[in-house]
Amino acid sequence: MKKLRKEDIKQEVFDLYDAYAHNQLGRREFMDKLSTYAVGGITVMSLMSFIMPDYKTKLQVTQNDPRLETRYITYDSPKGGGTIRGLLAKPAGATGKLPGIVVVHENRGLNPHIEDVCRRAALAGFMALAPDALTPLGGYPGNDDDGRAMQSKRDRNEMLEDFTAAYDYLNGLPDCTGKVGVVGFCFGGWISNMMAARIPGLDAAVPFYGGQPPEELVPDIQAPLLLQYAGLDERVNAGWPAYEAALKKAGKAYTVYIYPEVNHGFHNDTTPRYDEAAAKLAWQRTVDFFNEHLL
Repeated sequence: MKKLRKEDIKQEVFDLYDAYAHNQLGRREFMDKLSTYAVGGITVMSLMSFIMPDYKTKLQVTQNDPRLETRYITYDSPKGGGTIRGLLAKPAGATGKLPGIVVVHENRGLNPHIEDVCRRAALAGFMALAPDALTPLGGYPGNDDDGRAMQSKRDRNEMLEDFTAAYDYLNGLPDCTGKVGVVGFCFGGWISNMMAARIPGLDAAVPFYGGQPPEELVPDIQAPLLLQYAGLDERVNAGWPAYEAALKKAGKAYTVYIYPEVNHGFHNDTTPRYDEAAAKLAWQRTVDFFNEHLL
């Protein structure tokens, strides 16, 4: 069997995966369409295996990293899902108060990759909280396919309340400075945009390839924005021109980066959509942005 490399994969395969990952294609239809690209010694199963997330070998910061203090907590979300579970991480041995970051997952619950991102944020010197919006349904089920199916059963505005409550929880911790930002990916990018519009006290927001808020909410945004988009992500990018026009009209502070020739999900290093150069640059910009606005 031919060993696949990223350069062997046609862009159409990445586009199919994006449609599948966002519930626009069922698994059978996805595999049927994928079979078109199973040529030259490449099988459908090898394509599937290659393009799906690899959580076992791709973690950058392990669960028991001695540089961190991590634990699972629960907090109240009375307007959302009730009691929500999340991963809380901070630098080990930290003295004094720390600024906070809410880390918002994609459309499949708190999977190992987003927990890893939470730990990365803590290593950067912050108190980071990654909630699991699937808590009311039993929590992330251990695989993304079931996670997507579960998350599709929840109302996204109720999930927005869950992450808003996470901001309140962090903001109220005695070892938090009260400076709190948010970073989110895909669905979490939409949540980040909406939290910026919904929470007057939010200090910074970094949506990665996230859907845009309604134009009428843009004047309510008080937090500075760092918006990060993938150049090949036509689906999400279609909403950017109108969003930018609304931000300019309302005189809002924002910085935008559109990374050329990378796919939606380029920051997620567990799939071949990952682009190392763009991901590292985007994450460094994220940390720098939080250092500027939260410290």
